[in-house]
Amino acid sequence: MGAAMRRIHVGNALSAFGLGFTVPYLYVYVAQVRGLGAMTAGLVLAVFAVAALVVLPFAGRAIVRRGPLPVLLTALVTAALGALSLGIASSAAAVLVSASLLGAGQAVMQPALATMIVDCSSAETRSRAFAMQFFLQNLGLGVGGLIGGHLVDTSSAASFTLLFAIEAAMFLLLVVVMVTVRMPHAPRIEDAPKASGRSSWKQLMGNRAMVQLCVLGFVLFFACYGQFESGLSAYGVEAAGISTSALGTALAANTLVIVVAQFAVLRFVERRRRSRVIAAVGLIWAVAWAVAGYAGLGHGSQEMATAAFVSTYALFGLGEAMLSPTVAPLVADLAPEGMAGQYNSAFALVKQLALAVGPAVGGPLGASLHAPYIAAFLVFSLGITVLAVRLGRQLTDVQDQPWLGKSRVVARGGAPVSADV
Repeated sequence: MGAAMRRIHVGNALSAFGLGFTVPYLYVYVAQVRGLGAMTAGLVLAVFAVAALVVLPFAGRAIVRRGPLPVLLTALVTAALGALSLGIASSAAAVLVSASLLGAGQAVMQPALATMIVDCSSAETRSRAFAMQFFLQNLGLGVGGLIGGHLVDTSSAASFTLLFAIEAAMFLLLVVVMVTVRMPHAPRIEDAPKASGRSSWKQLMGNRAMVQLCVLGFVLFFACYGQFESGLSAYGVEAAGISTSALGTALAANTLVIVVAQFAVLRFVERRRRSRVIAAVGLIWAVAWAVAGYAGLGHGSQEMATAAFVSTYALFGLGEAMLSPTVAPLVADLAPEGMAGQYNSAFALVKQLALAVGPAVGGPLGASLHAPYIAAFLVFSLGITVLAVRLGRQLTDVQDQPWLGKSRVVARGGAPVSADV
């Protein structure tokens, strides 16, 4: 890793660490600690999604024109202001405005950091770079949530103010780290013929492989991430009788599998077709939903149901570890030169849409229609496999098997010289 990439990874860890302090406790803070009720707390969660959907279409264009670093710094300052104001807000209006700032800042961080990774990596190192990013994000969220859980006190608003202040401090510390990054030159929109924002989106929509990847990405995030804290948890409590402590264990198992297995999984997937890896994830998640079906609809003991439910989250974690070095590098490889920011923002927009729709659909289904819920998401998982196979037909050999690009360069340049010569 070069110095720039090391700082980018430190930045990923710091931002995730800061988010971990507040994300698990946001609903409790708004609804109970500030006494604003469940409806306002629900609106706050919705505002996060709406803010992301509003800013992401413009973020991609800004990254292409200005570069990812200035956009990231702006997002970090915005998120820090949102976190600080949310920690002291006491009215519904103040909470909603603060949440919109924090949500917008968080949303723009994702494509900006992803584009920085693209600019600082090669096709050969990109999969490992994104695997490291995903590893550090989950580690940071887990450690931040663990420490935050020991600091928070639901009877004291000041303890929550402290959590939000720590989150803001992490964002500002990240600003200090990022201003020292020396980014390599990457083509920007000024280097190419001028094009309007509308024409750049039209160009993206004309890329059939990217459109298919966005559809696939929507189903991926809808059927997995969009269910973790909504439909699947509701199903576990209502159908399987899972306790809140067991639900926490299941979430911990998901993070543990990602942290422990990420680099072992990377060795397995980096020499395999990307489309086949994504197809395999669909099959793994189909098994996960079948195991969840046993947990809630089977007739085993409560211990067996709990073990099956925890295993479901662990299997989801295995699939996530396979996707992290696969999907994000594929988005980068599909982007024309200088357009990585636009493509990363488009994919982040698809992710936010899925995360907004997923809980709205999955929550009521998981809580009341148990068998249809499991059957529907099992079908969605199998659909991932079908969509991935179809996507593979749209990819070039190098896009689907990036190591071929390296081997062809060696072939054109002659055999590599032995180190012993």
